[in-house]
Amino acid sequence: MRARLRPWRRTHLGTEVDRATYRALHTASLASPALRGGLTTSSAERGLRHLRTLLGTPAAALTDTSGVLHWDGIAGHHRTQVPGLIVPVVEQGRTRVVSRADLPCDDPGCSVRQLVISPLVVSETLVGTLVAGAPQATGGLVRAADEVAVWVSGQLELAQLDASRTELMEAEVRALRAQISPHFIYNSLGAIASFVRTDPDRARELLLEFADFTRYSFRRHGEYTTLAEELRSVERYLLLEQARFGDRLHVTLRIAPEVLPVAVPFLCIQPLVENAVRHGLEASADKEDGVGRLTIEARDVDQECLIEVEDDGVGEDPERVRRALAGDTELDAVGLGNVDARLRNAYGDEYGLVVETAPGAGTKVIVRVPKFAPGVHV
Repeated sequence: MRARLRPWRRTHLGTEVDRATYRALHTASLASPALRGGLTTSSAERGLRHLRTLLGTPAAALTDTSGVLHWDGIAGHHRTQVPGLIVPVVEQGRTRVVSRADLPCDDPGCSVRQLVISPLVVSETLVGTLVAGAPQATGGLVRAADEVAVWVSGQLELAQLDASRTELMEAEVRALRAQISPHFIYNSLGAIASFVRTDPDRARELLLEFADFTRYSFRRHGEYTTLAEELRSVERYLLLEQARFGDRLHVTLRIAPEVLPVAVPFLCIQPLVENAVRHGLEASADKEDGVGRLTIEARDVDQECLIEVEDDGVGEDPERVRRALAGDTELDAVGLGNVDARLRNAYGDEYGLVVETAPGAGTKVIVRVPKFAPGVHV
């Protein structure tokens, strides 16, 4: 006996309410990227048509506190009336329904006879309004306009937080640049000058390395860079240090090529290496061979990149390290707390620096970064 196969039939996924919810969420997601850029003419132009779809009205507008940023839909001739109509909303912070009497129109066929104007509030400050134009301002439309305005306000608040976070990160990078030791710059130039007569070719190469190092360290674009670029700058720094200290500094690099494209915060490895060089060389005078050793390793570990910077130097009191990571600038000479904070801001608290150290036992600093993270890209 042969089994009979039932013919496949297309079935509806969910109820009509489910599908309507999906459509609303999808439409909102289309408007979100534009609004996350803040309340501007550009964001209004890109996001308003999706907001009008959510409202189901023939016309809609977004305004700041003084005028229209963009009008979408029909009846554009009402745009010039809006600046005066939003004044009570801006002053009182309450939704206003504009009746036909307050919205004169010479077009007998115009479908926009009433407006609903809802305030947009970010951090308790009114920043603009959402305007919905329709034949009649029903109670349902008023509620819908208010709900959409609340959602838009939330997106604009996220945009403000993004901007504040970017400004904070830029300030932290500027602070880190300021911590690049002037002595390192002067000593590097002095080392280069010492080779001008004895080894001009090496002097020329070191001068180019110094120029590339400073160009990278003080560049003004990009919150993130690739690990490859960061390590290339570290190599330049180490070449300059080795030109000064010669055989007193021994460096070992073990880098997995798979992790070189991973995006990392700008200047997140350099301060760790500078700290390791300083501590390694401090201890070298007391060693039998007089050598300070530094190891930099980057490994591919599943969905993460693991970076370790280790020296065999004097080590540090763990309590001092804890205080430096907590933000004590007097103890944080090379910006470890700065790097720790930027790693946590980028990836979450579980991705802060891990420091293994003790007096006389050297120091190992461990950095874990995910290979892929939302909002982290070069």
